[in-house]
Amino acid sequence: MSLGNAVTADPPGVSAVHYNPAGLAKLDGRRADFQLLAANFSIKTTFTAPPGYGVFGYSDDPVVCTDRAKDGEDKCSNFRAGKSEVAGISLYIPILDDMVDLPAGMPVAAPLFAFSIKPPGSKFTFANAMYAPMVAGFYREDGDPGNFLGQRVAMERITLLSPSVAYQVNDELSVGASIGLSYQAIALETGFRSPNELLGIMRLLDEEICPPFKGQSNVVVDIFLFGFCNAENGIGPFDNLATLSVSMEQSLSPTYNLGLLWEPTEDFAWGMVYQSQARMHLHGKFAVSYGQGVQDVFNAVGGSPTGQILLAILGMPSYVPPTETGLISMDLTYPAHFQTGIKYKILPDLQINFDIGWTDYGEWDAFNLKFDRTASVLQLARLLAPGTTATSLSMPLGYQSPWSWGIGMEYSWNERLKFRLGFEPRNSAIPDDKRSSLVPINQAQMYGLGMGYQFDKDTDIDFTVMYLYSKDGIPADTSCNVNCTGLDNIVYNPYAGLDVQTKATITMAGIAYRTKW
Repeated sequence: MSLGNAVTADPPGVSAVHYNPAGLAKLDGRRADFQLLAANFSIKTTFTAPPGYGVFGYSDDPVVCTDRAKDGEDKCSNFRAGKSEVAGISLYIPILDDMVDLPAGMPVAAPLFAFSIKPPGSKFTFANAMYAPMVAGFYREDGDPGNFLGQRVAMERITLLSPSVAYQVNDELSVGASIGLSYQAIALETGFRSPNELLGIMRLLDEEICPPFKGQSNVVVDIFLFGFCNAENGIGPFDNLATLSVSMEQSLSPTYNLGLLWEPTEDFAWGMVYQSQARMHLHGKFAVSYGQGVQDVFNAVGGSPTGQILLAILGMPSYVPPTETGLISMDLTYPAHFQTGIKYKILPDLQINFDIGWTDYGEWDAFNLKFDRTASVLQLARLLAPGTTATSLSMPLGYQSPWSWGIGMEYSWNERLKFRLGFEPRNSAIPDDKRSSLVPINQAQMYGLGMGYQFDKDTDIDFTVMYLYSKDGIPADTSCNVNCTGLDNIVYNPYAGLDVQTKATITMAGIAYRTKW
């Protein structure tokens, strides 16, 4: 991190298992790396109503309006900026089969361990490492306006074993390979709402047409109004329709890394690494809790003779229970990554590293969820969401595969002490029309700072701090993963018609202890 991740030609100790396994050939004897990383982050989202905001004439959205709920007014009299902020870090714990929320403000810390062995006189180096190429998770407090796109989220990939080997071809060239045996998990809990015209029509019926017929059961209500007015509670475009919880995992997900390192002189080196993709079939469980309005409306319509016919024609449920649970699965590809770079000593005490890299996030075109049963939420979504079936739901992503670069500088103060500085401007994998507040890191700048100290001839200690910053603005109706309008954009645009601004900062600190054993 302190070199802006530009280390393909300058792999750091046994961590070369991940960054460039060919670098393991430079390690002699028996070596061990002990590392401790701690991370904390802040994610803030702001929602604002642009001029003319409204859904079917309604604008009293509680996310951006201070008016009292159900005050009888359709228009908002006082708009505000809806503020959302992540409260803390969430992690998915396999043993508990659930997400665990760390106390607010508490950083997450992870110990990492790696070791390598190169027999005397051998050209082969063998190694193994435990590390986490992907760990992210957060939670928001109840009532936070951002909860309709992730109240609790966790995504983890932990490499538990990585048997590796490097071969010293000659004094200048080495090659290496590693196999990563990893655990993958994804968990999500989110509220669900649908601010579109259809829900506006349903609110109009409930508030303008039905009041004279409330509490009555007659021919008009049961036949001509399809029983809709028998519902005690109605639904509208700004109501919380349901809460969806999903957790999926795969215990063993293998990948491989291939590396090459060429060092023709002491002042120059070139390296490259290819980290393979992993095709997975995640499986787990889901739970849906439906809002009272959804239950009342569909159960009332389902109790009417004409309502039953209408729901059957539309393929919608005639009864919605309070909760539904079952099994869920998804095919997911962990993206491949390629990186190459150089190191060059421009002065005897000053070294520059430069890398470019590519990650194949273009594989993430959509998350296709498969359910083991027909859930009411799927029947509701199938009417308007293209690609939804009675047992599957497609959440479009449309990501792209970006190239990025990083640069690092290392200055040797003396034979024992080194200072490092790095910068990595990261290109976003998310196109402008697919951005969302669920993944708030788009174009980002990463800054790294560190130092290394050689404690004795066999032991090195490295320190680092890293700061990453990303800020984004998503004008209303520009991204169909957060704020598109229209009847056919219910999966998933919970802030349809609103302007969305996101800001994310991540701070990490780490220490590495590298020694012979």
